[in-house]
Amino acid sequence: MDLEVKRVAASRSQIQSFPGRKKPLQHGWTSKSWAIQNPPSFPVVPRLDLGSLVDSDEEEQDVIPEDLPATTGNYKQKYQHCKTEMEEGYKQYSQRNAEKTKSNTTHQPSPRNNIEDKYAQGEGAFTGDLTTLDRKALLQQRYADSPCFVQLRGRKSDAEIVAAEKKKRTVEEQVMIDHLCRAVISDPEQNLSTEKQESAFILLDSNIAPLRLRKRTLHETKIRTHSTLTENMLSHKVQFDGRIISRNGRDACRELVGFFFIHDQSLTIYEYRQFGKNRTNVLPFIQKNIYSHQRGRRKGKQYQLGDFYIGANLTFLSCDHPTLPESIKESILLILRITNIDQIAFDSFRNDSVEHEDATTSQEANDGLVFKAIQDELKKQLHKKGVRILTGLGKYFQQLDKKGNGLLNKSDFKQALKVFHLQVSEKDFESLWLILNDSGNGKVDYGEFIRAIIGEMNEYRKSFVRKAFMKLDFNKTGSVPIMDIRKCYCAKKHPEVISGRSTEEEIKLSFLETLKGACSKSDEVSYGEFEDYYEGLSVGVEDDEDFVSILRTPWGV
Repeated sequence: MDLEVKRVAASRSQIQSFPGRKKPLQHGWTSKSWAIQNPPSFPVVPRLDLGSLVDSDEEEQDVIPEDLPATTGNYKQKYQHCKTEMEEGYKQYSQRNAEKTKSNTTHQPSPRNNIEDKYAQGEGAFTGDLTTLDRKALLQQRYADSPCFVQLRGRKSDAEIVAAEKKKRTVEEQVMIDHLCRAVISDPEQNLSTEKQESAFILLDSNIAPLRLRKRTLHETKIRTHSTLTENMLSHKVQFDGRIISRNGRDACRELVGFFFIHDQSLTIYEYRQFGKNRTNVLPFIQKNIYSHQRGRRKGKQYQLGDFYIGANLTFLSCDHPTLPESIKESILLILRITNIDQIAFDSFRNDSVEHEDATTSQEANDGLVFKAIQDELKKQLHKKGVRILTGLGKYFQQLDKKGNGLLNKSDFKQALKVFHLQVSEKDFESLWLILNDSGNGKVDYGEFIRAIIGEMNEYRKSFVRKAFMKLDFNKTGSVPIMDIRKCYCAKKHPEVISGRSTEEEIKLSFLETLKGACSKSDEVSYGEFEDYYEGLSVGVEDDEDFVSILRTPWGV
């Protein structure tokens, strides 16, 4: 690198006198001659060693010390393993791109074929060994081995008991207020006539007593209350908790409390809402009346005490209840699932009442045997692969449901079983279809179909799934952004993190990767997808408390 310093000539007009000079120039001296005789004292600049500089075109070479120890075989093996994985991954990626390009140029497949190819090939073979996603999903089951869950279980159960009692008392008080209070409904004409009668007796005399001391009587209203309920009648009731069977998160997470009254076989359902820690509200959801079954073997029969148990379904026609939310009225039937019941009150009234078993009871028992036989067979096929297959089924049916009403035909369900390699005999499938297609229109809700062939977690487990989702969905929108899930998920108490074999970030990333596989959108998770994920995880967990710890530990519910 050559450095060149060029002199810059200054004109006479640009030369100025040195500012430090105080005395004037002597006669005969010019500015130039004076500057030569008195050079300025500038700081000394060190000499630049051009040989030590490296040319910009040349590359710098790292200096490697000579006394470094030789690399061990372990590091060489790891390097070779990583290199092989990268080469194999790039080779597979190139092959997939080549096949995709070839298939696009040869023919244009139909949308249904695209969906089938995606789940048959793109997500791996469902009949082979465990995939990477399966192993990452199984990591969530390790929360059941967390040693700190035993103490947490006791504290949470006590708090839940107190909250449940408070909720029960609040709803009961509201029901009594709604059905026992007497409000006088006035007629505007009677108000006018009464005012005229009162004004006729008022004389403009100062000796008359003030208005507040006069005797005043209420008029009789033309509208009278028809109900003759008393507190004693309303006290003979069975209280139960319920939820709406829906993939809509806002509806599925509604807290419903119902009452079945013994004296007239009527029922009513209220919605319990909580705002913050102390503010609550109780609103009527289903008005008090006598209702009947709207589907199934008991269609048209009036509800009786024996129809109320944990896991039972109550069906109502949406058109009969105009005050229901619009999202619920989109469906013809409103299906409620009983999640809890006052067993003490139920047993006391059950002993007094006599209900005879009929042919419908035996038919329902036979239907249950058909479901159980299919579920037992498929659970063996779902061993350790429940998350991948259940979430894949949900996405598959959702893409086939073009109308968005959740109804699919017989051929769609048969094709789904074929795509996901779920083996069900033709005889069992036909028996299943006869039970599910009770309306005879040839279409069945795909959520109901999945619950029939695979089963579902019990209501105790599902209550914690709803609690975890409600904690994430604080805006009650029915879906949660992936970023919020990432922030709320805590892996500190995972056994792999405690032992030091994995970091919190690794456990969190493995969970998010498997959860995203269940989502139709890349940036958010709906309640149905969240439930499908834990439904698949529940297949491999035998004990209820172990499953509860899988939800409580990372979500803090």
